[in-house]
Amino acid sequence: MQRDSAQYRAEVVGSFLRPAAIKQAREQFQKGEIDAVALRRIEDEAIRDVVTHQRACGLKVVTDGEFRRAWWHFDFFDGLEGVERYESEQGIQFNGVQTKAHGIRVTGKIAFGNHPMLEDFRYLKSISGDAVAKMTIPSPSVMHFRGGRKAIDANVYPDLNDYFDDLATVYRDAISAFYAAGCRYLQLDDTVWAYLCSEDQKSQIRERGDDPEQLARIYAQVLNKAIEGKPDDLTIGLHVCRGNFRSTWISEGGYEPVAEILFGTVNIDAFFLEYDNERSGGFEPLRFIKPGKQQVVLGLITTKNGELENPQTVKARIAEAAQFVSLDQICLSPQCGFASTEEGNSLTEEQQWAKLRLVVDIAKDVW
Repeated sequence: MQRDSAQYRAEVVGSFLRPAAIKQAREQFQKGEIDAVALRRIEDEAIRDVVTHQRACGLKVVTDGEFRRAWWHFDFFDGLEGVERYESEQGIQFNGVQTKAHGIRVTGKIAFGNHPMLEDFRYLKSISGDAVAKMTIPSPSVMHFRGGRKAIDANVYPDLNDYFDDLATVYRDAISAFYAAGCRYLQLDDTVWAYLCSEDQKSQIRERGDDPEQLARIYAQVLNKAIEGKPDDLTIGLHVCRGNFRSTWISEGGYEPVAEILFGTVNIDAFFLEYDNERSGGFEPLRFIKPGKQQVVLGLITTKNGELENPQTVKARIAEAAQFVSLDQICLSPQCGFASTEEGNSLTEEQQWAKLRLVVDIAKDVW
């Protein structure tokens, strides 16, 4: 599907800094001082406000800021059948910072079912006005990658091929359910493809007994099975994330190691690619983006700090990227969300909105 480029030139990845009201309400809920109904009411109000702010910045695509979540991924997995979260021995290690110690494991046959985030999307849709309401969920590869074979009950899935078939079905059902709820723009957030670009991460993958190249082929197949037969008026994006926790990161390395299989074979409508620093490599891998069929959303504005980029520098980088993929297929966004977890990155809310206004202003000048 060729999506309406003009509508999406200025993009947003998904998460926003949690306002004080959300943080306070979460604490009160955990202490038993307010109930789930009161918490949701406070979340509703904050989401209405964040949508208003996005539209005021000039965005035509809005999200709920992931305000009902603590994590960008675990909260979605919590709602799937056959999956449970557990307290792990240690958190995910970022560049000098470690997250809270959580993990997930598969304890039964996996299925989508009546997922609570469907109602979350319906609320976003109801308040988005003439803007496109975008839902963000983790990509299927994220559910497998970190735990691998050891996190999947061998009595339930003795053959991993059956697990990957069911994983594709879970996401096909999710896509269908969100579409039925009114979603016409779904974004899959994926850290794994960036790991497969990192020599350090690939070395760790091999040490645990997996083959990075084989995993790339499997994940590509799962994605394509999941989106096969999707409605023509549904846009599906894939955000390739290099790690985003309290302004830190995990993986580095250009997209070349996965470019041919990811850009050349995965039938995604729009690739969100992080290009905010030298860790991201050059634009040459964009030559594999399918001509006239896919968008590439360049994440040239960093969410790691509040310093505003020079508009001329960003425009020059867009021009550089246009040497490898048509300018008409390029869009602009921040490189990631502003708060992939509830802790958030190291910048202020005003700096966050200034970043988005910069994205919109540059997009207006370029296109």
